[in-house]
Order: sequence, then structure tokens, then C-alpha cells
Amino acid sequence: MRVAGAAKLVVAVAVFLLTFYVISQVFEIKMDASLGNLFARSALDAVARSTKPPRYKCGISKACPEKHFAFKMASGAANVVGPKICLEDNVLMSGVKNNVGRGINVALVNGKTGDLIDTRYFDMWGGNVAPFIEFLKAIQDGTVVLMGTYDDGATKLNDEARQLIAELGSTSIAHLGFRDNWVFCGGKGIKTKSPFEQHIKNNKDTNKYEGWPEVVEMEGCIPQKQD
Repeated sequence: MRVAGAAKLVVAVAVFLLTFYVISQVFEIKMDASLGNLFARSALDAVARSTKPPRYKCGISKACPEKHFAFKMASGAANVVGPKICLEDNVLMSGVKNNVGRGINVALVNGKTGDLIDTRYFDMWGGNVAPFIEFLKAIQDGTVVLMGTYDDGATKLNDEARQLIAELGSTSIAHLGFRDNWVFCGGKGIKTKSPFEQHIKNNKDTNKYEGWPEVVEMEGCIPQKQD
């Protein structure tokens, strides 16, 4: 009886040890798999971060050199979505900011510091051009001027207003017509024509929207004004 009892004890201990060994092996395999998955995910995340394209100010396609201001702007879309003007990663005007309107939208920026001076919009369909002319005449030398149309920016424009905008560096302002889309970046005191200007004519045969052309967008780097 004692021999049989001892044999049972040996068998029980052997079964326990075998069970413990099997469980430990399974647990180790699962731990290895979990750690493997963790390291794999970490490696994939690292690769994703390294291959993600860099983001530049205002979402432009490349970084600006030193002593330049990054900007990006878009005209309005028909009479539904307002224009947007961004400078140095700061949205100056947009529908979200609720500071845009029908006509010509204007942002004035200090050419040395990049600080915002003023934002306005002037209704060139149902408004009066006189306040716009007064505003243009009051712009100080060295000021960066960004403009974008929304809906109609031309009907009330007269020769005086067009000339004042041309003196800021615009070429297309002379030809801006009813419901054309136009964006422009120039400056008071500029000696040459600005390279920053886009203009699409309102043409029923090519319009993207019914009665309006497609949105025009523009980005670039504005040289900082030096003393």
C-alpha cells in the first residue's frame, strides 16, 4: 500500500511538472509573439514618421528661405465659399474667421515684421468704390498687400481704383471683369510688377461653376523688407 501510494505521488508530481512546463512554454511563446508584434508596430510607426512628407508654413509645397514670409491664398468659390489668406502659418482672412465678404478682400501686413495691420473687404457689386479708393491711398510704404476676390470683384471698380492697385504691382487688375477670380500679392512702394498674381476669366464655356470660374490658388515666399 505504501509503495502504491508513493507511486501515485510520483505520478502526480510528474504530471504537475509536465503541466507547468507546457504552460510556461505556451506563455513564453505568447509573450514572444506579443513583444514581436509590439516591436513590429514600433518599427512601422518609425518608418511612417520618417517617410511622412514635412509640413511647411501655410501648407505650401516647400520651405521659404530666411528673411522671407510664407504665404498661401485662394479666391472665393462662386458665391458660396469665401477666400482664404494665410501668412506665416496664420490665417488672416477666411470664412471660418468670418471676416470675408463679397467683392475684393484685402489683408495688409507689415513688410518688416510680418505682423497683420488690417483686414477689409469691399463690395464691388452693390457697394461704393469711394471707400476702397480711400483705403488704397492710405496704405503706407513697405506694406505687403494681399487681395482676393469673392463672387464679383470688378463691377464697381473704376480707373482710379484700378490704377492704385496697379501701383501695388498688379498687372491683371486692368483686365479684371465681372465674376473673374483673382488673387494678388504686392506691396506699397514696389518698383516692379509683382510675380504673385493669378487671374481666371469668367467664361460660360470654361466655368467650373454655373456663372463662375474655378477657384484660383497661389503660394510663395515674400521677401522681408530690409532697412
